[in-house]
Amino acid sequence: MTISVFAPASIGNLNVGFDVLGLAVKPIDGTLLGDVVAIESATENKLIVIGEFANKLPGKATDNIVWHCLELYNLALEKAQQPVKKVQLTLDKKMPVGSGLGSSACSVVAALVALNEFYQQYFDEKTLLFMMGAMEAKISGSLHYDNVAPCYLGGLQLMVPDKHVISRSLPQFDNCYYVMAYPGINVSTKAARDVLPKQYSRADAITFGQNLATFVDACHRNDKQQAFSVLKDVLAEPYRQHLLPKFIEAKDYLSAQGHLAVGISGSGPTLFCVCDSLEKAQNTALWLQTNYLQTDSGFVHVCQVDLTGAERLPA
Repeated sequence: MTISVFAPASIGNLNVGFDVLGLAVKPIDGTLLGDVVAIESATENKLIVIGEFANKLPGKATDNIVWHCLELYNLALEKAQQPVKKVQLTLDKKMPVGSGLGSSACSVVAALVALNEFYQQYFDEKTLLFMMGAMEAKISGSLHYDNVAPCYLGGLQLMVPDKHVISRSLPQFDNCYYVMAYPGINVSTKAARDVLPKQYSRADAITFGQNLATFVDACHRNDKQQAFSVLKDVLAEPYRQHLLPKFIEAKDYLSAQGHLAVGISGSGPTLFCVCDSLEKAQNTALWLQTNYLQTDSGFVHVCQVDLTGAERLPA
């Protein structure tokens, strides 16, 4: 029997929460914006990579993050003195690499959830989330859960400094649309982190803390106007926006149209724009299709919040 698991795209940071906020999103047209990992019994461990963006990954299976997930999961089984089986994993890479949509998180989450399903959910949710964080740290060089947590758990997630909790779900706004525009170029997470300053001013620190606290409070009070009025990035966007061709011009135009918020998804280059009506979202998508995309591999999707997160697909 083959088990297939889908893991959705996510918006890391969400402007106001650098490394501590993440939002899972799904296109309203039913497109699977994310990765799928299938697992089945085999005579030897094997990884097959397919999909639109498969050619952007390492050619050697043992260099792939999904293979590393298999190694980590098997090691955890051995430590728990559980039998380890041979499996074949198939990664359907639907998510562009270096897109700012949590591409690596999608592969990590789909792989580990598929493995856990194969082993009849041997490890609990928190243990799996720890594994996902370890894999993300292996890729980016630092531990952060703002993509893997929403990708795995769904919804809007706030990372908390408690290793027994890791993240908490925040109330989100059901009547919002998130237009995601990937221009078709890549920006590495490491490069995007390297441009950030080593220290920030007291004023920026105060603004960051005030905006994040206000956003979280507004989410709990269901105050959409207040929440999105503070959805501003003072820590990363000022330093990263020059890495993203056409971003500044696009943000200026979209902000002038009265949208709820515009920002960089994760470390970019994907731009996200929050709209309060489907008509606005569709018009925005058309504008971005013409004015922000730069290669044939670029795309625009009108999305809403994915409340499910990673899920097992029907057989």
